[in-house]
Amino acid sequence: MNKKELILSLTEGFVLSYRDPLGNDILMDQAIKRITLTSAFRKLDRIKQNGPTCLVYPGAVHTRLCHSLGVYYTGRQILLSVLENSNPEFTVSGMRSFLVACLLHDIGHFPYAHSLKELSIKEHEELAGEIILNDKELFDAVKNSGAAIEDVIAIIDDKKKATGEVEIYRHILSGALDPDKLDYLNRDAFFCGVPYGNQNNGYIISKLHILNNRIAIEHSAYASIEHILFSKYLMYKNIYWHKDVRSATCMIKKALLSAIRDNVIAVEDLYFIDDYDFDMIPQKYKEYEPLSLITAVRNNMLFERVWEREWYLDHELKELSSNIYSRFEAEDRIYKALKKRYPQLKEYEVIIDIPEPISFEADVAILEKDGSYKKFSDVTKLFTKDVEQQFASSLRYIGIYTPDYVSRDIIKEVIDGREY
Repeated sequence: MNKKELILSLTEGFVLSYRDPLGNDILMDQAIKRITLTSAFRKLDRIKQNGPTCLVYPGAVHTRLCHSLGVYYTGRQILLSVLENSNPEFTVSGMRSFLVACLLHDIGHFPYAHSLKELSIKEHEELAGEIILNDKELFDAVKNSGAAIEDVIAIIDDKKKATGEVEIYRHILSGALDPDKLDYLNRDAFFCGVPYGNQNNGYIISKLHILNNRIAIEHSAYASIEHILFSKYLMYKNIYWHKDVRSATCMIKKALLSAIRDNVIAVEDLYFIDDYDFDMIPQKYKEYEPLSLITAVRNNMLFERVWEREWYLDHELKELSSNIYSRFEAEDRIYKALKKRYPQLKEYEVIIDIPEPISFEADVAILEKDGSYKKFSDVTKLFTKDVEQQFASSLRYIGIYTPDYVSRDIIKEVIDGREY
């Protein structure tokens, strides 16, 4: 099929739309629109994209559904652009599968899934495949959309085998210039009311090519990658890892890990639920007191970060907290030391917070005017290896969170005096 016919397949019949707050008309045809009307997809409208961030930035109540529509929109724009700029070996079925994968990439998400990554849980990409295969309404809608179901699943889940065209789409969906990142940076910045994440997506997308079955960007636009990486840094610093957002996240994590450790709930109980189901957990298990942390977060009664230390610095507490199980032991030891000063303190109210590793690497080819290409790392003067590491290390702190009546001076005395 020639390029003109492929482009036509992405435009003909795309007359139905959703109006996006970011100013886009998200166009789709009847078959793709049908997927957005399924119960499985509509559930995403009951899961906030940024979890507890709305406790700090009240506007951040946007959902994974509107983000998924945005990823679909951005993915379609990328397809149209690379077809104009290059000659990828695409098929109509392959492109339909990619568009559906964009739409369903978060279908397996459940609340606070990222907080439990240290456990041996199924990742949301794997759960997405299970939902697509086992939910008859969604399965039928995907099948009737012109997409190949197994290809959709393989594009979403990188643990599935992928070759040829499917591998190209997977790289587009999960690369440095992927539609997921291009959407969430702009969308999260918009709803939080901050300027940090804003990208000129139209310009970036217009400069994209397919080169050696991978996304490449023209040299004239390579600074856009630097902008994305710097935006990512600022969004983590000011939004995603704001100390109060970290407080809410670690409180939720402590509640869930405690309940899982004590066999009150199973990890599997968390799969496939939405925010409303999640908020009912404390009521369902009201006899288990650590789950009251979930209620406290919902009521914006957040703990204070009373001690912190840069992660890259050596510290005994860092070693003691190297995994979630040893972390429980370290928390218990600190709790027992603090209990002497604060008799009202409860065991589950001492929480060590360790953010996950974060990377600022970008594996993108930079296309030169003569048709040759270079690695982004060979072109950028800003995001060198040293700078990438400095960005990452400047964000990552090990912290201790407690109720606000615990004194910073007391916790410093306990930690520095090795009372724990």
